[in-house]
Amino acid sequence: MKETARVFRALADPTRRQILQELKRGELAAGAITARFDISAPAISRHLAILKAADLVSERRDGNRIYYRLEADRLAAHVGDFLSQVCPTQFRQRRRIGRKAAS
Repeated sequence: MKETARVFRALADPTRRQILQELKRGELAAGAITARFDISAPAISRHLAILKAADLVSERRDGNRIYYRLEADRLAAHVGDFLSQVCPTQFRQRRRIGRKAAS
């Protein structure tokens, strides 16, 4: 339950949600992320640390650059687990519909 709370706290902030949106297109360097926002680099760094602590992004270092990547499977797993607990009937129906569409 602590993990789910951490994920939803991370998702509660609009800047962090926008960072995730930016990362859905692929890995970005920290500087490239900062350049897309009108807030300071230290503020972006704090947002990235929160997202990383929630396991929603991962990082890799290349020289003096840090690259961030969206962990979409982890995000989907946390949100899916929450939805299956809160509205299990609806979740099962959507899963069934998704399987039929894939067939």
